Amino acid sequence: MTIYFYSNRTPPYGCFSNFSAHGFELDRAWWPTSEHYFQAQKFPNTPHYEQIRQAKTPKTAALMGRDRARPLRPDWEAVKEEAMYRAVRAKFQTHTEIREILLGTGTEEIVENAPNDYYWGCGRDGSGKNRLGVILMRVRNEFNQLRLNKVS
Repeated sequence: MTIYFYSNRTPPYGCFSNFSAHGFELDRAWWPTSEHYFQAQKFPNTPHYEQIRQAKTPKTAALMGRDRARPLRPDWEAVKEEAMYRAVRAKFQTHTEIREILLGTGTEEIVENAPNDYYWGCGRDGSGKNRLGVILMRVRNEFNQLRLNKVS
Protein backbone atom coordinates (compact mmCIF):
# COMPACT_ATOMS: atom_id res chain seq x y z
CA MET A 1 0.00 0.00 0.00
CA THR A 2 1.23 3.49 -0.84
CA ILE A 3 0.70 6.29 1.67
CA TYR A 4 -0.33 9.56 0.06
CA PHE A 5 -0.32 12.92 1.82
CA TYR A 6 -0.68 16.51 0.78
CA SER A 7 -2.59 18.86 3.06
CA ASN A 8 -1.39 19.56 6.58
CA ARG A 9 -5.09 19.44 7.56
CA THR A 10 -5.65 15.78 6.64
CA PRO A 11 -4.95 13.29 9.44
CA PRO A 12 -3.15 11.11 10.09
CA TYR A 13 -0.46 11.96 7.53
CA GLY A 14 -0.96 15.72 7.36
CA CYS A 15 2.02 16.00 9.70
CA PHE A 16 4.22 14.93 6.76
CA SER A 17 3.43 18.25 5.07
CA ASN A 18 5.99 21.04 5.36
CA PHE A 19 3.09 23.30 6.36
CA SER A 20 2.31 21.27 9.51
CA ALA A 21 2.66 23.30 12.71
CA HIS A 22 5.56 21.31 14.17
CA GLY A 23 8.34 23.74 14.98
CA PHE A 24 11.92 22.84 15.81
CA GLU A 25 15.29 24.32 16.59
CA LEU A 26 17.98 24.10 13.94
CA ASP A 27 21.04 26.23 13.16
CA ARG A 28 20.63 28.06 16.49
CA ALA A 29 17.14 29.34 15.60
CA TRP A 30 13.51 28.31 16.14
CA TRP A 31 11.56 27.48 12.99
CA PRO A 32 7.73 27.41 13.11
CA THR A 33 7.54 24.86 10.26
CA SER A 34 9.85 22.95 7.95
CA GLU A 35 8.58 25.20 5.13
CA HIS A 36 9.96 28.25 6.94
CA TYR A 37 13.36 26.59 7.30
CA PHE A 38 13.49 25.32 3.73
CA GLN A 39 12.53 28.64 2.14
CA ALA A 40 14.94 30.65 4.30
CA GLN A 41 17.85 28.45 3.21
CA LYS A 42 17.59 30.05 -0.23
CA PHE A 43 18.93 33.31 1.28
CA PRO A 44 21.66 32.68 3.88
CA ASN A 45 23.41 35.70 5.38
CA THR A 46 20.78 38.11 4.03
CA PRO A 47 17.87 39.97 5.65
CA HIS A 48 15.52 37.69 3.64
CA TYR A 49 16.57 34.72 5.79
CA GLU A 50 15.25 36.25 9.01
CA GLN A 51 12.18 37.76 7.31
CA ILE A 52 11.15 34.30 6.12
CA ARG A 53 11.88 32.70 9.50
CA GLN A 54 9.51 35.22 11.09
CA ALA A 55 6.74 34.87 8.48
CA LYS A 56 3.32 34.50 10.13
CA THR A 57 2.35 31.37 8.17
CA PRO A 58 4.08 28.66 6.14
CA LYS A 59 2.17 29.85 3.07
CA THR A 60 3.64 33.34 3.52
CA ALA A 61 7.11 31.82 3.98
CA ALA A 62 6.65 29.83 0.77
CA LEU A 63 5.53 32.88 -1.20
CA MET A 64 8.48 34.88 0.12
CA GLY A 65 10.93 32.12 -0.74
CA ARG A 66 9.56 31.78 -4.26
CA ASP A 67 9.71 35.52 -4.93
CA ARG A 68 12.44 35.87 -7.54
CA ALA A 69 12.87 39.54 -6.67
CA ARG A 70 14.87 38.06 -3.77
CA PRO A 71 18.42 37.01 -4.76
CA LEU A 72 18.47 33.19 -4.77
CA ARG A 73 21.76 31.70 -3.61
CA PRO A 74 23.79 30.52 -6.63
CA ASP A 75 24.27 26.95 -5.34
CA TRP A 76 20.58 26.39 -4.49
CA GLU A 77 20.03 23.51 -6.89
CA ALA A 78 23.02 21.69 -5.37
CA VAL A 79 21.96 22.20 -1.72
CA LYS A 80 18.15 22.21 -1.73
CA GLU A 81 17.69 18.49 -1.00
CA GLU A 82 20.08 18.66 1.95
CA ALA A 83 18.15 21.67 3.29
CA MET A 84 14.88 19.73 3.00
CA TYR A 85 16.39 16.67 4.64
CA ARG A 86 17.74 18.68 7.60
CA ALA A 87 14.35 20.33 8.14
CA VAL A 88 12.38 17.09 7.93
CA ARG A 89 14.79 15.23 10.20
CA ALA A 90 14.76 17.99 12.84
CA LYS A 91 10.96 18.17 12.79
CA PHE A 92 10.50 14.43 13.37
CA GLN A 93 13.34 14.29 15.88
CA THR A 94 11.65 17.04 17.92
CA HIS A 95 8.09 15.69 17.94
CA THR A 96 7.65 12.15 19.29
CA GLU A 97 3.98 11.92 18.31
CA ILE A 98 4.61 12.53 14.62
CA ARG A 99 7.77 10.42 14.64
CA GLU A 100 5.57 7.52 15.77
CA ILE A 101 3.18 8.20 12.87
CA LEU A 102 6.13 8.15 10.47
CA LEU A 103 7.52 4.94 11.96
CA GLY A 104 4.01 3.45 11.85
CA THR A 105 4.13 3.57 8.06
CA GLY A 106 6.45 0.55 8.19
CA THR A 107 8.06 0.03 4.82
CA GLU A 108 5.24 1.54 2.76
CA GLU A 109 6.06 4.02 0.03
CA ILE A 110 5.29 7.61 1.07
CA VAL A 111 4.17 9.97 -1.70
CA GLU A 112 3.45 13.68 -1.59
CA ASN A 113 0.30 13.86 -3.71
CA ALA A 114 1.01 17.39 -4.92
CA PRO A 115 -0.70 17.88 -8.29
CA ASN A 116 1.38 20.92 -9.28
CA ASP A 117 4.77 19.76 -7.99
CA TYR A 118 6.74 17.35 -10.15
CA TYR A 119 9.92 17.66 -8.11
CA TRP A 120 8.95 17.35 -4.43
CA GLY A 121 5.65 15.61 -5.18
CA CYS A 122 4.24 13.11 -7.65
CA GLY A 123 2.56 15.69 -9.90
CA ARG A 124 -0.90 15.47 -11.41
CA ASP A 125 -0.13 12.35 -13.45
CA GLY A 126 2.10 10.55 -10.91
CA SER A 127 5.27 11.03 -12.97
CA GLY A 128 6.91 13.45 -10.49
CA LYS A 129 10.12 12.71 -8.60
CA ASN A 130 8.45 12.69 -5.14
CA ARG A 131 11.66 13.89 -3.51
CA LEU A 132 9.85 14.89 -0.28
CA GLY A 133 8.43 11.38 0.00
CA VAL A 134 11.90 9.93 -0.60
CA ILE A 135 13.34 12.15 2.15
CA LEU A 136 10.57 11.11 4.56
CA MET A 137 11.36 7.45 3.87
CA ARG A 138 15.08 8.13 4.40
CA VAL A 139 14.36 9.77 7.77
CA ARG A 140 12.04 6.89 8.70
CA ASN A 141 14.80 4.40 7.89
CA GLU A 142 17.30 6.34 10.00
CA PHE A 143 14.95 6.38 13.00
CA ASN A 144 14.28 2.66 12.57
CA GLN A 145 18.02 2.04 12.50
CA LEU A 146 18.46 4.04 15.72
CA ARG A 147 15.72 1.94 17.34
CA LEU A 148 17.45 -1.28 16.27
CA ASN A 149 20.80 -0.07 17.61
CA LYS A 150 19.22 0.72 21.01
CA VAL A 151 17.74 -2.78 21.22
CA SER A 152 20.96 -4.63 20.33
